[in-house]
Amino acid sequence: MGAHQPAAPGDGVEPDWRARLRAQGYRLTPQRELILQAVTTLRHATPDEVLAEVRKSSSAVNLSTVYRTLEVLEGLGLVRHAHLSDRAPTFHAVDDGHEHFHLVCRKCGRTSAVDVGEAAPFLDALRDRRGFVADAGHLAIFGECVRCPTEEETQ
Repeated sequence: MGAHQPAAPGDGVEPDWRARLRAQGYRLTPQRELILQAVTTLRHATPDEVLAEVRKSSSAVNLSTVYRTLEVLEGLGLVRHAHLSDRAPTFHAVDDGHEHFHLVCRKCGRTSAVDVGEAAPFLDALRDRRGFVADAGHLAIFGECVRCPTEEETQ
């Protein structure tokens, strides 16, 4: 890695994510930096997509390294995953204070991030009526976006 330091959540003089890695006994490796940078750059990406992005900078990373690193980064709260399709989980960087869930169109595949605050009444009802505290960051709601034509419009 050159002098360029990847921008990541909490970046600063001693970025929070680097300190969190070290505090948990993990070394700050170039591979971990590249993988976190790829997730941040791509915004929502499967492990295969993360690997393709990382390979633009380094061929020294393989898919098992990507999976292991994503697991470590998720354990540290730096990335999250959601199942946005029937394929591999999709990872995204955790933006400080910006928890979100996803809307996924079954027709066009478009995915939208929605601030978890928009689901507050539903989440509050789950807590109050069911005694259940939901982890909305893993939530994906499937349906159809208004941009996609209905069957009547296509006939």
